[in-house]
Amino acid sequence: MFSMDETGQASVEYVLLSLVFLIILGSVTIPMISKSIDSSMDVSDTSNVNSAVNSIANAVGVVYANGPGAKRTINVYFPVAGTLSWSNNAIGMPVTLTNGTAKNINAAVPFTVVFKPSGNVAQKTNYNATVEWAVGGASINVTLTPT
Repeated sequence: MFSMDETGQASVEYVLLSLVFLIILGSVTIPMISKSIDSSMDVSDTSNVNSAVNSIANAVGVVYANGPGAKRTINVYFPVAGTLSWSNNAIGMPVTLTNGTAKNINAAVPFTVVFKPSGNVAQKTNYNATVEWAVGGASINVTLTPT
């Protein structure tokens, strides 16, 4: 038979062994979970910005197809702050990832685009994007207003 001291020592050893196992498990899994959450957020933010930029580009394409005087208003969501710009026949916006690098999201457009007031967007904000080609205008104007 066991005496009380042997049973108590077995319980303490079991608790200490369990504690060591949990510390090792925690030190391995928590960094992996943190990294996967960061990666998931990067994919989500990039996907939402891609959707917004492509929606604006599609609206520009529709307005261009309809000709001068055409106007279209759409609603877009930007999960991150940034600046929309036009260059080389594409609308683009950089997205800063959690590791500090930037990924440029671009969508081709058939005509010159000017953002009013400046193309700056705030984090986690919905915007009404009014896409308009004024009669006699040399560019298609995109006006962003927060909703």
